[in-house]
Amino acid sequence: MRPILASLLLLTASALQAQPARAQEAAPPGLPALPPAPRVLEPFQATYEAWYRGRPAGSATMRLVRQDPRHWTIELDLRAERGVASLARLNIHQSTLFDEHDGHYRPLGQNTERRAVLFGKQVSGSYDWGAMQARWSGDISRERRRPVPLQPGDMSALLINLALMRAARPGAVLEYRFVDGGRVRGHVYHVGQTPETLAVGDMSYEALRVERRDRDGDQTLVWVADGVPTPIRILQREDGEDEVDLRLIEYRGA
Repeated sequence: MRPILASLLLLTASALQAQPARAQEAAPPGLPALPPAPRVLEPFQATYEAWYRGRPAGSATMRLVRQDPRHWTIELDLRAERGVASLARLNIHQSTLFDEHDGHYRPLGQNTERRAVLFGKQVSGSYDWGAMQARWSGDISRERRRPVPLQPGDMSALLINLALMRAARPGAVLEYRFVDGGRVRGHVYHVGQTPETLAVGDMSYEALRVERRDRDGDQTLVWVADGVPTPIRILQREDGEDEVDLRLIEYRGA
């Protein structure tokens, strides 16, 4: 499966299929324009239902934690509780340590752990903004261990999620450079002109639809609601069919 977004889907898709993602290349875009009044970061915890090809597959939790006045950590935990992946007791944890610099979220360190009955993998990344390069180590190919030149505005997958929440405005076109796991790709998102109604439990939200379409036509869709610090829903489609679907159950301030 192709690696996904700037988002939860990068890990969720590979977890549910239990196979490595394919890399793709894209020309680095320019930095996205910041909104006139950036939303202030506040700690939160959000819980999602994970669906795979129309069937319940597990759950995911995303947390934003303040480490000190300058540093934050965003974390994602994925638990495969149903279907084939649950038989292997598959669990994934990803985290990114970051700060804010010149109005952008700047990654400082990244860690990914995959644990199951028969295997365990861990990959760590370091973003050196003094030397303007990033490196990854651990259970990763030699090619992806090579230094990756950094550019201002580069972000990890989880940080692009946060950036979408802050920058999504009706009709906006948002461009980001994804630098994660030894890979570099350009991501372009198109925000819908009008909100759509999405239900979360007993509540409904008016949410903007944000779409990224790959060269082969596959889609990543993210719904963003004003006042909610995390996406309402994240959906990946391949060949026009729903593949991975994360649906928000609840969220709260941490």
